[in-house]
Amino acid sequence: MQDDMTGPLLGIRVLDATAALSGPVATQILGDMGADVIKVESPDGDTIRGMGPARHDGMGAMFLHTNRSKRSIVLDLKEGAAREAFVRLSGTCDIVVCNTRPKAMARLGLDYASLSKERPGLVYVSIVGYGAGGPDSDKPAYDDLIQAVAGIPLLHAPGEPPRYAPIAVADRVTGICAANAALGAMVHKLRTGQGQHVEVPMFETIAALVLADHMAGLTFEPALGPPIFQRYVSIRRPFPTADGSICLMVLTDKQWRTFFNTAGQPEVMDDERFKTVASRTRHLEALYGIVASLLKQRPTDEWIALLQEADIPVAKLETVQSLMSHAHLIKTGFFQALQHPSEGAIRTVAKTSNWSLTPTGPTRPTPRLGEHTREILAECGYSPQQADELIAAGAAREAP
Repeated sequence: MQDDMTGPLLGIRVLDATAALSGPVATQILGDMGADVIKVESPDGDTIRGMGPARHDGMGAMFLHTNRSKRSIVLDLKEGAAREAFVRLSGTCDIVVCNTRPKAMARLGLDYASLSKERPGLVYVSIVGYGAGGPDSDKPAYDDLIQAVAGIPLLHAPGEPPRYAPIAVADRVTGICAANAALGAMVHKLRTGQGQHVEVPMFETIAALVLADHMAGLTFEPALGPPIFQRYVSIRRPFPTADGSICLMVLTDKQWRTFFNTAGQPEVMDDERFKTVASRTRHLEALYGIVASLLKQRPTDEWIALLQEADIPVAKLETVQSLMSHAHLIKTGFFQALQHPSEGAIRTVAKTSNWSLTPTGPTRPTPRLGEHTREILAECGYSPQQADELIAAGAAREAP
């Protein structure tokens, strides 16, 4: 954890009313930037607390990797006293992030319209499944469902069965976009004093991600051809070598000439089909067929040495296990080994960006359920006796 709090969001307070992945990803980004993130959980806790290996109940691996740099308070929002505490807490915050369906928050009186009456400068970010105004705006959304409606499972090689991306890409990309939206709204607030409600819909976010690559000919009116960028769906994959696989990216005219010179087949670039980017794009299957036949003739390590020497972009095919000891990640401090107060020795991803003045990174260990309930209630003006009463009534809960 950072010894000296220097992040760019130092002094910004965030109320994290999210669960699962999209919202927690967003708020962890803000927490790693130095914001004081207060995670409001139900008495049962975030749904992902139980996912993955764990030393203790409620502290699973996925939760540990998505909820550091936060404090946890338990409020049972079905109880009026807990809702009052939520309102008081929101009055101390600059940003509220929520991924509960808007109508549910409105019924509780915890939506933007309700909270902003007392705090007009509040930034309220709602992560929803589908944007307001459409016929699907009230539908629930989960990563698998959003991948499906955005067409991702069918973006595999023709003839292969549909399958989801093997990471929660819809949740995590939406979370990153929500953090970006919160930061943009905060800049506006700091300039003008005005808060606002920002909606970040998962479907639209992931549909944009897919269509930016694959709208292709449908970009134009009238269409200049069908959708789908064929290199991505039918050709883009590691190439087999004599003893394994290799990953390379050859794009420019110079790179293609260098590649075929290195492979001992310079005459390939004399073919009219391969002389320009436009013509190569039209004949990708033929081009990549030649590449594949050449790469099968030598072992992986020999190709990597040859192509690196020729300055051709190339990479080894790594596994999750090999990433844990990847020389570059180790040297740059990507991982951080730390002693968690309750979970013991753990390893976490420490940073994904480098800052010259206000470095970011984990600021707090991932909290146990309700670990900071009393502390946060006190910051909202609750006396120890009032906190006792909330807990005794079941409106709040603290960690053992």
